Amino acid sequence: MGERLYAAGADWVFQLRADAAAHVRQVADWLSAQHGEVDHWAWVAAARAAWEELPGAVRQRLRDFRRDSGSAAALVLRGLPIGDVPGTPSAGDSVQRQTSIPAAVLVMVACGLGDPVAYAAEKHGALVQDVVPVPGKEEFQGNAGSVRLTMHNENAFHAHRPDYVMLLCLRPDHERVAGLRVSSVRGALPKLSPRTRDVLAQPDFRTDPPPSFGDGGTPERHAVLHGDPADPDLRVDFTATTGLTADATSALRELEAALESVASDVRLAAGDLAIVDNRVAVHGRTSFRPRYDGRDRWLQRTFAVADLRRSRALRRLDGYVLSA
Repeated sequence: MGERLYAAGADWVFQLRADAAAHVRQVADWLSAQHGEVDHWAWVAAARAAWEELPGAVRQRLRDFRRDSGSAAALVLRGLPIGDVPGTPSAGDSVQRQTSIPAAVLVMVACGLGDPVAYAAEKHGALVQDVVPVPGKEEFQGNAGSVRLTMHNENAFHAHRPDYVMLLCLRPDHERVAGLRVSSVRGALPKLSPRTRDVLAQPDFRTDPPPSFGDGGTPERHAVLHGDPADPDLRVDFTATTGLTADATSALRELEAALESVASDVRLAAGDLAIVDNRVAVHGRTSFRPRYDGRDRWLQRTFAVADLRRSRALRRLDGYVLSA
């Protein structure tokens, strides 16, 4: 498939120095000790203030990424503190409501990128969500599965999908074979024919929502590529997006092949935070074998948006959870 495994020297991997990691731990300890739950507006406000106390080098790297996510459209911060990690949960829809060091890291970074968001229909609207294998869900195309996860933009069906997907590794899988797969349209675009680019820019596609979002009627027609033709945004989920014409179906196949040909894998270790620019990159996962012994792969996930105002009509009391 043309996959590449990036090591610590890759230009999209930022290794924290020991003193910077200790500084982050100090700030995260303070934030996680504040009263309240992760989802409470006051705790998020404290996280926004705490973001300003993080090491300047970390904040600068994230500001640079926010301005331009680069050709990879992804960033891995390596060596972040996560504290003592309990047993991996295995229940469906598991979330992190109580304050913790990993939750503090995730929400602070979300505030640096913009604002954290969640969806009421997904993981109970929690801002910090567990991504763990669930017994009986091995073949599921979603965060509870352990088979190869198809490339997708997060919540591609949604008009207010997140701009950034953040995945913090608390524990890798037993064999350390599970890889986060990332592919950017910036790398795939030169591999597409002009005709295919034109077809992908037409509103001849439909992306179905998952059952958890209920029956919202017929999904809207949309383009897969939109914005500047030289640097377009991408909206696709290769499990849920359908071409509505023969040309559209063919263009989807060509796009998937192009994205696969430039895809990269990174195996996350404990303390690695991967950030994917969901506007221009798709992501997935290689397969792994869970044991359900409390030591399985455990990531925690938070979404962020650069412009929270756009979704105001869907957020009660100007909070962080979209109602639909």
